[in-house]
Amino acid sequence: MKEYHLFYAPDVAEEKRLPEDEAAHAVRVLRMKEGDDLLVTDGQGNFYDCTITTASSHRCLLQINQQRPATTTWQAPIHIAVAPTKHMERMEWLVEKATEVGFDRLTLLACKNCSRRVVKTERLEKVAVSALKQSRKAHVPEVTPLTSFSAFLKQPFEGQKFIAHCYQMDSPDLPPNCRPKGTSKLPELRNVLSPNEPTLVAIGPEGDFTIDEVQAAIAAGFKPISLGSSRLRTETAALIAVVQMNMAKTPTER
Repeated sequence: MKEYHLFYAPDVAEEKRLPEDEAAHAVRVLRMKEGDDLLVTDGQGNFYDCTITTASSHRCLLQINQQRPATTTWQAPIHIAVAPTKHMERMEWLVEKATEVGFDRLTLLACKNCSRRVVKTERLEKVAVSALKQSRKAHVPEVTPLTSFSAFLKQPFEGQKFIAHCYQMDSPDLPPNCRPKGTSKLPELRNVLSPNEPTLVAIGPEGDFTIDEVQAAIAAGFKPISLGSSRLRTETAALIAVVQMNMAKTPTER
C-alpha cells in the first residue's frame, strides 16, 4: 500500500483545505498538484484520505474521500506534569519524543526551585505537531501553560496521581507521612500502574521538589514513586514516565 504524506489541518472537516504553511510545504517543497492524494489529520483523533482539487503556493483545496477515526494504542489518558528546564531545547526534546511515544497532556509546573518562570507554549505546540506528523499519529497532545504548583494540586483529576522525587527514604528531612509504609524504598512507577485508569505523574525541577511540595502533593492524593535507580535529568525522567505509562496501557498482542 502506498504511504501518503501526512499533513496537519485542525479544521479540515469544515474548511476542506490545508493551512497556509502546510499548503506551501505540499506545493512548493513536495511539488504536489491537483489530483494528488494525501493524508490529513485534525489532531483530534481523525485521519482524512484526501485528493488535492486546487493547488497554489498559498492555497491547497481538498476533496475528502474518507474520514477514519484513529484510536490511541494506550487504553487510558496519560498526563505528565513537569517543571520546565532552564534551557528550553530540553523541553522541546521532551515534547518531541513523548509525542512520538504517545501521551495526552503536558502541564508545565512553576515550582519553588524552578529556574524558568516564563514559557512560550506556542513553540512546544509546534514541536508536538511536527512530531505528530513524523510518527503518523492522529492525536496532538495538549500543552497547558505554566501553572503554579499550588494551583495544579487543586485541579480535579479522576485517576492515579503520582509524584516522583529524589529524596532518600532515610533522609532526616523527609517527614514520616512522605515515607511509604512497610518498605525503605519508593515503589517504581511501572510496578504500580493500573492500565485502565487515567494516570498523572508529576516531575520536579532540576533542583527537585521541596519537602513542602512533596508533602502538599501527598496531602492532595499523590503517591510518591521512583523511576528507577538512576538519577535522571528532568526531561529524561519525564520521558521515562511517559514510556512506562504508555507500555503499561498498551494491550499486548497475542
